[in-house]
Amino acid sequence: MTDVAYKIVAADEWRLAIAEGVYAGSAVDLQDGYIHMSTEAQLAETARRHYAGRDDLILLTVDLSGMGDELVWEPSRGGALFPHLYAPLRASAVTANRRLSVSSDGGMLLEETT
Repeated sequence: MTDVAYKIVAADEWRLAIAEGVYAGSAVDLQDGYIHMSTEAQLAETARRHYAGRDDLILLTVDLSGMGDELVWEPSRGGALFPHLYAPLRASAVTANRRLSVSSDGGMLLEETT
């Protein structure tokens, strides 16, 4: 396992989370009961499958080291273990964020945030 994961969020949702200090999750996260995250190796496929054609995104780098029992590694796609957070994501656990666009074919374009 790793101490770092990535979360793709809508830019407007992240602005709200910064103001509140926590990110409760996307509509899909709320429906599933946990915040979906990806490892570095899983990130490109997550972007391709779920965010193709979107340019209103932020890629969060998340420090998993202090999440304790709220973080569960669970199998998904073909048995790969994905980090799932069964609690709101504290903004303080996010160590970096960058603007993200995903092309219609799933390619990721990262930009520095200001």
